[in-house]
Amino acid sequence: MARHVVDPTSMHRYTDETERVARAALGYARDRLRLHPVPLDGPRTAEELAELAGPTITEDGLGGEAAMRLFADVLAPAIISIDNPRFLAFIPAAPTELSMMFDLVVGASSIYAGTWMEASGAVYAENQALDWLARLAGLPEATAGCFVSGGTVGNLSALVAARHAHRAARHDGDERLRVACTDETHSSVATAAAVMDVGLLRIASDIRGRMTGEALAAAVEREGTAGLFAVAATAGTTNAGAIDDLDGIAAVCREHGLWMHVDGAYGGAALAAPSVRDRFAGIEHADSFIVDPHKWLFAPFDSCALLYRNPELARAAHTQQAGYLEHVQGSEQNPSDYAVHLSRRARGLPFWFSLAAHGTRAYSEAIEHTLDVAREAADEIRSRPYVELLNDPELTVLVLRRTGWGPADYTAWTERLLAEGIAFVTPTTFAGETVTRFAIVNPRTTRADVAAILDTMT
Repeated sequence: MARHVVDPTSMHRYTDETERVARAALGYARDRLRLHPVPLDGPRTAEELAELAGPTITEDGLGGEAAMRLFADVLAPAIISIDNPRFLAFIPAAPTELSMMFDLVVGASSIYAGTWMEASGAVYAENQALDWLARLAGLPEATAGCFVSGGTVGNLSALVAARHAHRAARHDGDERLRVACTDETHSSVATAAAVMDVGLLRIASDIRGRMTGEALAAAVEREGTAGLFAVAATAGTTNAGAIDDLDGIAAVCREHGLWMHVDGAYGGAALAAPSVRDRFAGIEHADSFIVDPHKWLFAPFDSCALLYRNPELARAAHTQQAGYLEHVQGSEQNPSDYAVHLSRRARGLPFWFSLAAHGTRAYSEAIEHTLDVAREAADEIRSRPYVELLNDPELTVLVLRRTGWGPADYTAWTERLLAEGIAFVTPTTFAGETVTRFAIVNPRTTRADVAAILDTMT
């Protein structure tokens, strides 16, 4: 049988079909951006998707237009819209329209953003956004870093740099290395420790779920500093929005020569809000700091800003060496030299574009607005006799109990809300009890949205 020969350049030419697919893709993106609110949608089972979509990878292809219809009609409705104003689970996202539009530009531009030589324009723009974040945190002018995929890679990369600096300075020999954290520290820190084969020194958190300088000092006094190379503090815990005693922690770190890492993946955005800026006192002493623009800084997935007080320590830990890399080495502005990565997209550009277009004042006002809505939501919870607010919110996470409910009740309630397209709110464990929580980062979330969700708990 004669072999069917395909033009090997056909996928890389702009044809009439490409034009039709481009119009369909851009039309889909435009129409979704116009939706307010976007539909919540929800998951389907693998069996349901197999029946609806059928095989999607075939020898001769479906064609671009058919593949686009398949995504729009079958696959997209099976994706929960994290930017729906009633998505209050985990930490939501609320990307601006301009940030999402520019993400299309980034994708169409085929940018490799690992080195200054290959992407100086993109890296320059990303660095402008990083500089703004560094100034918010009060970090020195020499602070530098890069954007990575998320807090997990950001925390890992920062702790790898901390370990490298510790070993270079102290030569602990066979002492098992450790990172100090609490049970409220994000799960990615424990994952990073496992990947790095280092231990955890668990610090008891206070009644608000915070690590305090006093508790850290007591643990160091009790356990000693042998092998202890970093403290992972949190500026806004995921579960309850608590901000650690950063000033007290910084004092202990200075006394004992420990690397202070601050995970502000969620809460770090509030550095731009004057009403709560004082709650972050001490963050200016951080040796490394992360904040996720794809959370409360209104950028699309995926984007985590990773910053270092002393960038040369990060470069010493992360710069990869190979003959084929020699020509691009030597720049102090290679993003690939600041994290556990080499290949990277210019994932900071959508955030930069929106920030450049709207200005920093718009960001501050949007974050202040969500803080206001969270305070109103707390009042709404307090006004209802059948629910109890369990935390005194420092930021925009509200933890609440429905009186008389157990774990099965919360699970059934979550599933019902999602199935009916009302909201997406999930259970959590707080002080050993199954409860629920609202995380508010979307400026389009209102007190009325929260009230409507609370009405379903009666």
